[in-house]
Amino acid sequence: MTTPSDWLPQDLKDRSTLRTLAAGEALFRQGGAAFGIFAVEQGRVRLVRRTADDHEVTLHTARPGELFAEASLFSAKYQCEAVAPVASRVRVYPKLDVLAALREDPKLAERFLEALAHQVHSLRARLEARNIRSARERVLQHLALSAGPDGRTVPLPGSLMNLASEIGLSHETLYRTLAALERDRRIRRTPSSIVLQKSRSL
Repeated sequence: MTTPSDWLPQDLKDRSTLRTLAAGEALFRQGGAAFGIFAVEQGRVRLVRRTADDHEVTLHTARPGELFAEASLFSAKYQCEAVAPVASRVRVYPKLDVLAALREDPKLAERFLEALAHQVHSLRARLEARNIRSARERVLQHLALSAGPDGRTVPLPGSLMNLASEIGLSHETLYRTLAALERDRRIRRTPSSIVLQKSRSL
């Protein structure tokens, strides 16, 4: 994965700051003034949107190396809220500094667009997974898309309720599905991750 540190100019990195978040702490709230974009350095950050009836919908869980809240560069307010499900560390890139750098350097703007294109591709794949009707196949597809560098291990984004929200299933359905997959030896669960079993194909 290409991380922001691979292509952001040094002067922009120098103007960035680090923010440490405790488990459950919000980085910003929906409707709050947009002040920057961010990159996860450690832990995870859930992007959550609240509907008109205050129902919580998980849009994405950003993991180490990922940029998030890029749309805020062109919006006065954040359209969702960002909450750390576990203790996390986030680098903050001030909005005005990022915009100025992109306007001044066409090559930087091109690299930024490339990073966004990769994220759009990943988001589309996750949205397609949410449209799978079978809970079992939806969970397997989500795990395959979320696996780390080894292609098998998926860090849990906080509680199973967080994961259920991200996949678009009820907590009870997710729990039953994971239990069935574990019985069938399709997955192995640890306190902090789910591991796809290598001996079985998806």
